[in-house]
Amino acid sequence: MYRKKENIIFILMVTMMLAILASCVVGPEYARGDMHAPDDFRTDFPDGESIANLPWWELYQDTVLQNLIEYALENNRNLEASISRILAGHAQVGIVRSGLYPRLDYSAGASGNWTAKEGDVSGTGNFTPAINISYEVDLWGKIKHMNDAEMHEYLATKEAYNDLLIIVIAQVAEAYLLLRDLDNRLIISENTAETWEANLDIVQARLKAGMVSEVDVNQAIIQLSEARASIQLYKRLRAQTENAISTLLGLPPQSIERGLPLEEQLFPPEVPAGMPSALLDRRPDMREAEHKLAAQTARIGVAEALKYPSLVLSADMAAQFANPVAGLAGLSAQLFGPLLNAGANRRRHEMEIYRTEQVLYGYEQAFLGALREVEDAMIAVETYKEEYRQRQVQVTAANQAVTLTWVRYESGLTNYIEVLDLQRSQFSSQLKASETLQLQLTSIVRLYLALGGGWYYE
Repeated sequence: MYRKKENIIFILMVTMMLAILASCVVGPEYARGDMHAPDDFRTDFPDGESIANLPWWELYQDTVLQNLIEYALENNRNLEASISRILAGHAQVGIVRSGLYPRLDYSAGASGNWTAKEGDVSGTGNFTPAINISYEVDLWGKIKHMNDAEMHEYLATKEAYNDLLIIVIAQVAEAYLLLRDLDNRLIISENTAETWEANLDIVQARLKAGMVSEVDVNQAIIQLSEARASIQLYKRLRAQTENAISTLLGLPPQSIERGLPLEEQLFPPEVPAGMPSALLDRRPDMREAEHKLAAQTARIGVAEALKYPSLVLSADMAAQFANPVAGLAGLSAQLFGPLLNAGANRRRHEMEIYRTEQVLYGYEQAFLGALREVEDAMIAVETYKEEYRQRQVQVTAANQAVTLTWVRYESGLTNYIEVLDLQRSQFSSQLKASETLQLQLTSIVRLYLALGGGWYYE
């Protein structure tokens, strides 16, 4: 009876002590600071809801491109690896969280004595199972901070997946637009080679008639070889781009299906960017960086809690099978902590503070980088749009000039050098026009990526 009364008093004392110490959590709690985001972007852009809020399948309206992106999201190996990292992080959270609850262990022992006398053997045996329950009281928030750190690391892996997801979407879209551009440039080169081959036949006929010198023929051959070399260049680049897309899809190198031509790719006429401060919540890489900062902040609390004592409660229960009535039970509390370790705990606390400063500076630098990426993409969208208009003017003028100059050449009013110069300008302007259109469309893809578009955000 006296022992039972002692146990009750002990439990009440421990409960009172826990109630007193429950508010003694040490260490800082993470709170987002002022990132000094500018009120608006430097580049003047249309107002309205950010294009980042548009689902990717509404931005990219080519159904073939949509199918390629969907396939990549299901089969890209880097995305699969990122999912595995998320699952591993979730398991790690469970491991740390288990420290918040009591631990139950078991043990068993057996013993026996045997004697032999005049051929008779006799003995006794005993089997003793035991159960131990232990629980570390989280006096200073050490386990809480450990759990917070692992939870934020886990959430960071989820944001890393989202970041990789929008990168894969952008990579597939960029590669596809480049592929359609290379298709264009290959067709331009083939058509030009066909035209210049016909021109060579004409010049050779004029040479036989004594109307031109052999120099004109050599110049025509040089020009034709340039077009034929371009055909091989764009065949090579096109195949390599198909290989790159195949890799993004998680497939071995193979031919890629085509959809709309480059000139028919439809994008919104206006692409608002929203507010700079929205990047902190919209971009997955910024969310990932913030979770890492929160995790590191929690580690300061862990390091600080290690400077103080720990309290472990335990209870033991055992039974003796040889004597079912007999048994053992015990309840104990252990308080232990650092006494002398040459300042290791203090240094550990300082180290985590400095590490947190490093992560904070990295977070701030990441935000500056995000602002730059958006600004770069915005100015690209704005300037490539006008540049493409000028390329179209250039192509139209070059086509007219070549037609008029060829008539003058056949009439003997100009030499072949003037024809060659204008034909080269025509060829170059057609190639640059296709490339500029591709870069204009790609700049929208990059703006969408820089703003954090492409993943489900709520």
